[in-house]
Amino acid sequence: MKKTYTILTFSLALLLASCGSEDKKPIADNSPAITVKTSQVEANTNSPFLAVSGKIQAVNSADLSTRMMGYVNKVHVNVGDKVNKGQLLVSINNADLQAKRAQVNAGIAEATAAFNNAQKDYNRFKNLFAEESATQKELDDMTANFNMAKARLESAKQMKNEINAQFSYSNITAPFSGIITSKSIEAGNMANPGVPLISMETPGHFEVMAMVPETEISEIKNGSTVDVLVKSINQTIKGKVKEVSTSAKNTGGQYLVKIDLDKTDANILSGMFTTVQFPVERKAETSMVLIPTDAIITNGQLSGVYTVSQSNTAVLRWLRLGRTFGDQVEVLSGLNADEAYIVSAEGKLYNGTKISIQ
Repeated sequence: MKKTYTILTFSLALLLASCGSEDKKPIADNSPAITVKTSQVEANTNSPFLAVSGKIQAVNSADLSTRMMGYVNKVHVNVGDKVNKGQLLVSINNADLQAKRAQVNAGIAEATAAFNNAQKDYNRFKNLFAEESATQKELDDMTANFNMAKARLESAKQMKNEINAQFSYSNITAPFSGIITSKSIEAGNMANPGVPLISMETPGHFEVMAMVPETEISEIKNGSTVDVLVKSINQTIKGKVKEVSTSAKNTGGQYLVKIDLDKTDANILSGMFTTVQFPVERKAETSMVLIPTDAIITNGQLSGVYTVSQSNTAVLRWLRLGRTFGDQVEVLSGLNADEAYIVSAEGKLYNGTKISIQ
């Protein structure tokens, strides 16, 4: 029995070994190679410009709000409408102001009557005092009454000026000629103090707000001519630096630079993103690796590029990127100079894909 058990065990081991060897046979990869185009990394020495991101805005723009609370009676404009300076934009219900104005007018009428009566008494007693028919005390009393009546009348008139000023807050008018860019209120809504109701701007004159890091701000000079690449329309417009901030207290270490754009026929609008290229002189030679932004592969917050292995397969290489220079981006790490990377492919790439270089 013991021998039989040993023989059966040995036979079972041979059977399992033979099965395992069949499972481990390599499977040939017969998938066709994907044709790709590659480019060689070149080290750029002494970049002639510093590039930062920016945003276009109108030089003359305003967010209009009110200083009073009330229901909106009517909004007289729509987004895109052209308006003139002083044109009525929004009407807010002012029934309470009308009641206050009626009270103020009644107070002015009463104060005017009291003032006129006090003035007559003052003039009468002044003549009587000159004729020695009134005492100094009586003249002093009439003078005091006259001055108090005059003060009450002036106070009533100032209250009317205050009411008239509040009426101007109930009628929102255009502070300059321009175009309506947005509205956040409709008839029947409640208008609250300080909350923007209408936004407008003067078209045709634009500026760029750019944020420059602290390591580069010392190289930006007021009056410098810069190139502004508008990404959405792929056009470059000339501009001039008109304001350089000297503090980054409220901007997270970034310094605000304003660029006045030259007049252009390009179809630019407020809110468009740009790349501002500042001409700067490098104090020392610096070498950087630049690759086209079109070659970058993104996965969440990760950025990478496909490279070519020795066995002609695609290899995804994750990168750490730096500044953007037009349509190129700086590679800080992950890709060395003189290495090749894939620019385009005629199929979907993934790690290990067989490729054929065109």
